[in-house]
Amino acid sequence: MNRVFITRRETFNAAHKLWQPAWSDQKNQEVFGACSNKNWHGHNFTLFVTVSGEPNSETGFVMNLQRLSTLIRSEVTAHLDHKNLNLDVPFLRDVMASTENVAIAIWNILAPQIRELGAELEKIKLVETENNFVEYYGGNKPF
Repeated sequence: MNRVFITRRETFNAAHKLWQPAWSDQKNQEVFGACSNKNWHGHNFTLFVTVSGEPNSETGFVMNLQRLSTLIRSEVTAHLDHKNLNLDVPFLRDVMASTENVAIAIWNILAPQIRELGAELEKIKLVETENNFVEYYGGNKPF
């Protein structure tokens, strides 16, 4: 089998705050630092969605990247872009809006739909800043 991995990049802008309501202001500041700002803070996120499969004998595609882009935009970035992740996103309700948890939520949305289209979701990479990013493999070992 010729398993090939392809990746689509999309972007979105969003605000969030890392905050545990059961903790004091001081503890939130100690644990989350500037990310606990009462007035929120924002990021220009970059999302990489990697899928795999065997190239189709007729198209040569593992998956049509335009179709993957449309799926990501309609199911994920349309709900995240220019939103407050803590307040505006139903699939993040009652979830700490860390980049790690956002990546897991994106995986949970996309994995079954990508499988229906004949490919497998391999990795979500969510870049929060030029120095910080998360990679999530859905519980699969990346190596």
